[in-house]
Amino acid sequence: MSTSVIILAAGKGTRMRSSLPKVLQPLAGRPLLAHVIETAKQLNAENIITIYGHGGDLVQQAFAHEQVQWVEQKEQLGTGHAVKVTLPVLPQTGVSLILSGDVPCIRPATLQRLLDVSTETGIGLVTLTLPDATGYGRIVRNNGEIQAIVEHKDASDEQRQIKEINTGIYCVSNAKLHEWLPRLSNNNAQGEYYLTDIVAMALADSMQVVSVEPEQAFEVDGVNDRVQLAALERQFQTAQAKALMQQGVHLIDPSRFDLRGTLKVGQDVRIDINVIIEGECELGDGVEIGAGCVIKNTKIAAGTKVQPYSVFDSAIVGENTQIGPFARLRPGAKLAAEVHIGNFVEVKNSTVGHGSKANHFTYLGDAEVGSGSNIGAGTITCNYDGANKFKTIIGDHAFIGSNSSLVAPVQIGNGATVGAGSTITRDVAENSLAVERSKQFAKENYQRPQKIKK
Repeated sequence: MSTSVIILAAGKGTRMRSSLPKVLQPLAGRPLLAHVIETAKQLNAENIITIYGHGGDLVQQAFAHEQVQWVEQKEQLGTGHAVKVTLPVLPQTGVSLILSGDVPCIRPATLQRLLDVSTETGIGLVTLTLPDATGYGRIVRNNGEIQAIVEHKDASDEQRQIKEINTGIYCVSNAKLHEWLPRLSNNNAQGEYYLTDIVAMALADSMQVVSVEPEQAFEVDGVNDRVQLAALERQFQTAQAKALMQQGVHLIDPSRFDLRGTLKVGQDVRIDINVIIEGECELGDGVEIGAGCVIKNTKIAAGTKVQPYSVFDSAIVGENTQIGPFARLRPGAKLAAEVHIGNFVEVKNSTVGHGSKANHFTYLGDAEVGSGSNIGAGTITCNYDGANKFKTIIGDHAFIGSNSSLVAPVQIGNGATVGAGSTITRDVAENSLAVERSKQFAKENYQRPQKIKK
């Protein structure tokens, strides 16, 4: 049976106190709505129908790359009205999962269970049992069967003792949605069309309303303000940390770890405190990441040790490499095995060959460094002339003395040596020495300028 996903994403989110629509607020580095769309894709939904309203242009621009059908809710007239506006594009057959763009953590497994139990009955919902259900719509049952959803303000004293609540997540036959939604009434104190009314319609049609509960309560938590967003962020991160530890990752303190993307790991990976992983990353066997590092869209091979406060972005790191502390790998950095990149070294759009070292205060931009070479402290590749960029090529087993400037385009041959303090503007032949300095000048009894007394 075909599955559609309807996502309610038209709310303004006034309590967020932000110029961004609520569904664009970030959770784990991605907009709230991105999480819901990703879940829909994992369920292989044939149609993802997203209802937009406030800030609709921004929302559509943010997801222009996604295969989403957009439906505008021009007036905010309740959840029932929001789903009703999808009827012109909603298939007549199959079922629909009705989700909220500000409930980002619902798991595909939970929704699959809902789909499984709802297929035969035609309607199901996700419920949750809470210690304190104050303020929520209660699930009223008789002999275990759902009989009604009663809002807190309308509930009797006896019904208010019920701990099971409605989460607002449904699975409904499309044929029934086409039948029921046009019949919704706004004859209530709020003057709104409530989606919960379809439950009463289902019961009136002698249909069984089934339900499932999520494995983790935070799956159905919504976001209305910054406080709730921060609380959900930590719950989401805790769940991700737990999953990684179950895979064998040694997180020194899981409460001080953030994963804002996906992470593939080998065995015996060790991650210290306050590390942030972003985008798509991979850590091989025995990789160690020091405190305070930020790793984004990077693959690090087995045995590599990254010292604290290093920052990687779109880099590839070979086996048994030593990096940091305070190192920076920028996009296009490719390090071979057993490379050493030390403190305050920056590598951008450059390859560094097997066993080469740049241990201190160095910039390698648009460069190729061969195997077994040593780049002295304070060396920079001068790759930019103010308009264009050029490449520096350093061969195997070259030695670049400290405080050297290599003005690209330039090539340093295999086994060549550059004397400390040199500015190299011409190619250096293999196994040769190049030194480019002015003659040292000395003046005896030199008096430095003195401050003028006011």
